[in-house]
Amino acid sequence: MPKRIVVAFGTRPEATKMAPVIEALHARDGLEPIILVTGQQKEQLYSALEVFGLRPDADLETMTDRQTLPGLASRILPAAAAKLRELRADYVLVHGDTLTTFCMAWTSFLEGIPVGHVEAGLRSGNMREPFPEEANRKLTGVLTDLDFAPTSGARENLLREGKNPEQIFVTGQTAVDAVRSVAARSTLEGRWQGKLEAGKRLITVTMHRRENWPVLPDLAEVLRRLALEHPQTHFVYPVHLNPTVREAVYPVLEGLENFELTEPLDYAQMTPLMRSSALLITDSGGLQEEGASLGVPVAVLRNVTERPEGLEAGVLKLAGTEPGAAYRVLSELLSSESELEQMRGRPNPYGDGGAGLRIAQALSWRFGLSSRPQDWEGV
Repeated sequence: MPKRIVVAFGTRPEATKMAPVIEALHARDGLEPIILVTGQQKEQLYSALEVFGLRPDADLETMTDRQTLPGLASRILPAAAAKLRELRADYVLVHGDTLTTFCMAWTSFLEGIPVGHVEAGLRSGNMREPFPEEANRKLTGVLTDLDFAPTSGARENLLREGKNPEQIFVTGQTAVDAVRSVAARSTLEGRWQGKLEAGKRLITVTMHRRENWPVLPDLAEVLRRLALEHPQTHFVYPVHLNPTVREAVYPVLEGLENFELTEPLDYAQMTPLMRSSALLITDSGGLQEEGASLGVPVAVLRNVTERPEGLEAGVLKLAGTEPGAAYRVLSELLSSESELEQMRGRPNPYGDGGAGLRIAQALSWRFGLSSRPQDWEGV
């Protein structure tokens, strides 16, 4: 009987990053992937999976309006335990650093089911930034059977924490697999293509990080100022569904002629928008990797990043979260085409598009069905 690999996740970024792994597992004899979602971000998650032709096999349906992190955890843990028993899981794969990640890993450990961690080893060195993600991924790492580190730097982080080198695989980032796949088969929507044809440049913005909530109105004021100073630049901001985020940014940014606030975009819309942008302004983790994969400069609205490879490669620039400092960095980038040009087209430090295949082969090796995969050597 094939080994039943439960691929568990709860958010839109996890869905897009796990899709290449699921596809690769389907192609492996002896492995049966089963998609289990917690519903942490239900609407966005289902939309993301549809882009890859995937649907969940089971949904814990834990999402509630204005949910708290402790409340969400209290719903995931018992529901996940019951569902893993029902699914007769031989193995569980989790991704990254969400509350779903840690809760599913903890539940699997308590149920005696081995856990593999995709995107293991990322560290910012600050437990409050990003919050609670830095804690989630470190706690998950204590429980894992296999660790799939996207880069050699992530591997070194795991080794410093005492992880067994034999259980670590350097795979590259599955985000690279996903964004390349979708970029090859998606086109920019006409409303934005028209802006480019009219001689305007596009800037994609995302802001939603929990630790940034206290300064979101101030950062929105920074963006408003930049939009007024650069009327030939068209800003597109798909606003997160979280009410706290929407209540912070809409009063500041709504009504500006060259600042477009939209509902969240599906991955097939978002990917060509990012690819066509002169700059990404974001506090997201995944967009740092996606920008690098698409050759688009990224300004990061954080004080630290757990993805330092992009800073070293020159495709990312930290803007911080202090409004004055963020304004200075963003203004310099928007006013200097030469600096943006220097950031474009740098070698991608996050992967080569083969991460999903390596993870599937590693799981096949784990069950004695194939040879151990070669690590990705990076750039």
